[in-house]
This record gives sequence, C-alpha cells and structure tokens, in this order.
Amino acid sequence: MTYKIKFGTDGWRGEIAEDYTFDNVRRAAQGFASYLLEQGFAGRWVVVGHDKRFQSENFAAAVAEVLAANGLNVFLTDGATPTPVISYAVVDKSACGAVNITASHNPPTDNGFKVRDSLGGAIYPEGLARIEALIPDSVQEAKRMKLKDALRDKKIVYFDASEAYMEHIQQLVDIQKIRDAGFTVVVDAMWGNGAGWFTKLLGGGRTRIIEIHNERNPSFPEMIRPEPIRPNIDVGLRATVENKADVLLVTDGDADRCGIGDENGEFINQLRVYALLALYLLEARGERGDIVKTLSTTTMLNKLGKLYNVPVHETGVGFKYVAPKMIETNALIGGEESGGYAFRGNVPERDGILANLYFLDFMVRTGKKPTELLKMLFDKVGEHYYDRVDTPFSGDRRTREKMILDAKPETLGGLKVTELVTVDGFQFKLEDGGWLLIRFSGTEPIMRIYCETTREDKVKAILEDGLKVAGIQ
Repeated sequence: MTYKIKFGTDGWRGEIAEDYTFDNVRRAAQGFASYLLEQGFAGRWVVVGHDKRFQSENFAAAVAEVLAANGLNVFLTDGATPTPVISYAVVDKSACGAVNITASHNPPTDNGFKVRDSLGGAIYPEGLARIEALIPDSVQEAKRMKLKDALRDKKIVYFDASEAYMEHIQQLVDIQKIRDAGFTVVVDAMWGNGAGWFTKLLGGGRTRIIEIHNERNPSFPEMIRPEPIRPNIDVGLRATVENKADVLLVTDGDADRCGIGDENGEFINQLRVYALLALYLLEARGERGDIVKTLSTTTMLNKLGKLYNVPVHETGVGFKYVAPKMIETNALIGGEESGGYAFRGNVPERDGILANLYFLDFMVRTGKKPTELLKMLFDKVGEHYYDRVDTPFSGDRRTREKMILDAKPETLGGLKVTELVTVDGFQFKLEDGGWLLIRFSGTEPIMRIYCETTREDKVKAILEDGLKVAGIQ
C-alpha cells in the first residue's frame, strides 16, 4: 500500500527510514514541483535548505534533483541554514518558493519537509492541500536529474544565504548597541542551525557570548528534543546561573523558534515572551500595528491591544494561518504558543534569531533585566500563568473528538466555562478570562492540552480536568 504523505501544521514530518525515506521525499518534491508549475513558475528559482538532522543534506540534494528535472532552478544552501534565513533568501533571490528539510523541534528519530511561498512564508492551507493532491503514488513518477549533471548545467547552484540575511537584520535592530551593552549572554543552539549566529552578529564588542550545544549531534544529547521549553533547556538554565549571565537565549533545531531564560536561570514561558515582544514594539519602540495570535497563545495580547489601541486577530494554530493574516493586515507582530514569532519588516515567518535580538534590544533600551521586564509587563496586564500537557492517545481521533464535544463541562479547575470555541480543536473559555485548549497535534501523533489563567493555584486543576474531558484520565 502506498504511504500517504500528509501536510500538517507546518509541512510533512515522519520517522527516518520508516516513512521518511528518499523515495517518499522525492515524491513530496514532485508534488511541490508540480504545484509550482501550475502556478506558472516554470524556469524560476527555488531555494532548498536543510538542518543538522541525520542525512538532512542528502535529503535536500534529492529534493533539488527533482525540482531541477521539472524545469525549475535551485539555490541549494551550502550548509545547515536556519529556517528564517532560508525564508529571507526567497525574497533576496526573488525565488518562487522554498523547501526546507527539517523536523524543527521533533524527536531525533524524525525529519521533515517544509514548503514556503514566494514571500518566504507558510503556504495557505488550500495550497498545501493542492500539493498533497499532486504527490504521485509512486517514486517512478517523480522526475530526477542527477546532482552532478544539474550542478554542471547550473540548474542547481550552491550558495551561502547568511550574508544577505545578516545585512537585513542590521536594518531592523541596532546590533552595535547590543555589542556595546556589556551583557553576558548564554546561547543554547540545541545542537541545531542557530549555532554560531549570535557570536557572528554580536561578537567584537563588550557583550560576551557563551554558546552551548553548538555542534552537530543528531541525537540531541542532554534534551528530549530540540524544543525550547523545559526540561530541554534545563542545561542552558544552569549554565546561565553558573556563568552569572544576564539572559539565556535559545533557538530550536532549525532556529525559527526561541526560548528565554532570565538572569536567575528561570524559564520565561513562551506566552510571556510573546507578550514581552509585543510590549517591546509598542512601548520601547513606539510602533503601532495589528497583532496576530493563534488561539493557543496568550490573552495578555488582547489586553495590550486595548491599552495601545491596536487590533488583535485570532487564528487557528500554525503559521499557515498566521502568515496570511499578517500579510492581509500588515501586522506588527504575529506568533504562536510554540515560541515562534514573526515581525513586520521581515518575512512573514517565525524568526528565532530576530526574536532573541529584539529581546536583547528591549533590555538595552530600558536598562532592565529580564525579571524587571516581566514586572513591567505584569504591571500593565496582570500576572498570567500557563502550562501544557502532551499525551499520546489511543483509538479513533473522530471518536475522541465527539467525546470531547459531548463532555460539556460546566467548570474546569473550579472555574466556570463561559464559551466553547471550535476553530482549531476545542477551546473552553473560563470566567477569569483564561482558557483550556484540547487539540490534536498537526505534526505528531499526540494530543496537546494547554491552559492559561490568571489564577496560579488553578493551573494544575484545570489541566487535570482537561485530561478527563479528553478521556485520558
């Protein structure tokens, strides 16, 4: 039986050698090539890049061979390259799209296939569905031009995407002021594509950069997976304390997501980071513009929207929903619960490098430590608490969805349920302005249960009730 390639929240991901094979990667590449040709892009350039996972550079070469055989030209990165850098290269090279071989924050057993449009952003859900439909059932239907022949004919060209991106970034943030600030910054690259970038960007001044996990190691030791949340970043948090650093900056496996640790080695969760970045743009930089958020992220953004008189738009989970809304509204910032944030003036794509630089710039402009920035935020919107449980589930997904829909809980964690939203999963709004969300991951066979509340003492109880509603306990 032919393996069915499905595009989830952010492309296709699978287990290496099980379903993520060279044959299936070539099939996916043929589907994308056919999609680009349908769009009238014959003869145009496509950017192809990869991360540091097992065989990623070879999977990327296989993609390039298929694209070249279909009459497209390929800029193939000459090494592991962050996703935001690949996305910017699409714009810089006037390419018609991109493929990035990466499984982002998934476990080390996995790899993935991300696609991007001519703006460097995620492709609309309708576009992803069309790519899926164009994927052939057999690898024999995928065209292929051998790499050496394509290189000879200049149908594939190796290139370094870093220089153009670095020049672009320095137009968005005052790098020199961060260099001169005299910070001690611990950077955890999570064995991924973010390695070396902060040293290159910020080296040569008074600020000291200490990098950890900055080599290639596809097994990702000292963490479960390269996702910038605890416990994966615990080594980085300890290194922050040991080095008496001012802040911990984290990038995930492909560097499109970020994580932050404060000067005391405490994790600042990704909902708080999103609100801090919005506050930085609105308050420290005095900018104005719409905010785009997924329903799984913080209501602190809604409160900031009211304070600064800017619209806030809520979408389904994934940048395939966020990016189009950002383009439509010329949004100031867009983001999601996973720690991925995008900014006006950059491509409509998550950028963990720029997000971390903006956080450093927030510290420079205000003269405040991370804990003091968090207090500044809470003084405006009040304290908010968040947690998430990821759990495997058994049985049919549709049956479980009906179970959740039929549960109709009146309270969760002792707080009254005021509304049920089913835009993406099942979000139960709570009387304190908080929420519980139950949804199935678009990238892994797991169920995620998230909550945010203004009541710290209610977080555990809300999640426990959420597990019961989902039929897990």
